[in-house]
Amino acid sequence: MLWRVAVRDLLATIRDRRTLNATIFMPLVMIPLLTLGLPFLMGNLIGGKQTERQKVGVIGTLPAPLRSMLESDVKSESGAVLRSGVTLVPVTDAMKAVQDGDVEAVLKPAQPMPTQAGGQTATLEVYGKLASMSSEAGAVGKVQNVVEAYNRSLTVDRLKTMGLDEQTLTPVRVQAIDATPEQARRSGMLAFLIPMLMLQFILSGGMATAVDATAGEKERGTLESLLVTPVRRSEVVGGKLLATTLTALISALFSVAGFVVTGFVVAQLRARQDGGSLASEMSSMMGGQLTLTLPGVLALLGIGLSSALLISALLIAISIYARSFKEAQTYIAPLSMLIVIPVIMLQFADFLNFSTAVYATPLIGSMIALLDTVKGTVTTPHALLAILGNLLGALLVSMVARRSFGREEIIFRN
Repeated sequence: MLWRVAVRDLLATIRDRRTLNATIFMPLVMIPLLTLGLPFLMGNLIGGKQTERQKVGVIGTLPAPLRSMLESDVKSESGAVLRSGVTLVPVTDAMKAVQDGDVEAVLKPAQPMPTQAGGQTATLEVYGKLASMSSEAGAVGKVQNVVEAYNRSLTVDRLKTMGLDEQTLTPVRVQAIDATPEQARRSGMLAFLIPMLMLQFILSGGMATAVDATAGEKERGTLESLLVTPVRRSEVVGGKLLATTLTALISALFSVAGFVVTGFVVAQLRARQDGGSLASEMSSMMGGQLTLTLPGVLALLGIGLSSALLISALLIAISIYARSFKEAQTYIAPLSMLIVIPVIMLQFADFLNFSTAVYATPLIGSMIALLDTVKGTVTTPHALLAILGNLLGALLVSMVARRSFGREEIIFRN
């Protein structure tokens, strides 16, 4: 009887094409767009500013070597332009020229610029929209890099006159060697988004079934006919919980498929000849690859299943209290915040030391355990604690839902 109730609600869900889109197609499309498309877009935007020639105003006189360095392109060994130079134009009012958009930056020497090291230090005023990421990636950033290179060239020339070489400036060189585990390195900088997206799609996948099977049936008047049949209230709650959990798990499964697709695309980018471009490098660094061992897969499945049970029980318990479909959606909206807010904490997970008890916290412990699983650092006790916390929470919330189905003031609240 429990399975019959579940099939009844699942058929109602399958008939709604919008629900299928939210459950299947949205995870497959949105996850690659967020974890791969966004970094790729940022890389293209920043790389485009680097290879684009910007106008830079000049007030006063710049040394000829510095002007040449500012106007010259930086190229790779193959001849491709990595960073283009700037076009220097004379201006009279620095602030007005930048604010009106005539130039992206203005250079104004406060004192005569030196042509050799060891003399008087001069200040070069750089006017630009410093709060603008576009300006920082474009003209202002280029000017700062060129001035640093100019200073170094003057210092090197000064050392040569003293019989010293460039190595004198760096008596100790630092060679950084990445000791991060391979799986954690592959997961990328946006790994903290994976737990949020998985739980978010579990919520969105189960919400349609849960709301339609409770508040929707109350609104249509079909819930009363179900409750007068010879079916125990626990079977009704169990069937609806099963249907909601199955829908949520399907959404979670396709969200994992979305991460796998992202990882495959990142691997192809790394293997291509043009993988050294800024866009592909940012996609590889931030998007990452989802590579799991067998214990990691089992942990992911266990945490995902227990999370789906807990979220489904919450959806059923909340939706049965609502008078209508729209009212149920209003009550459920704050649940998204319970998933989004901990992501702020997960961004700084490397700085935090989580106690063992945190893993037993429903949903929050699951997000931390999922992040550990993606990075390959999850331990069996932590995974089991996260699963147990979710199961215990699901049991308690299911009991609340069972009690609500037995109260006429809730069933006939509309």
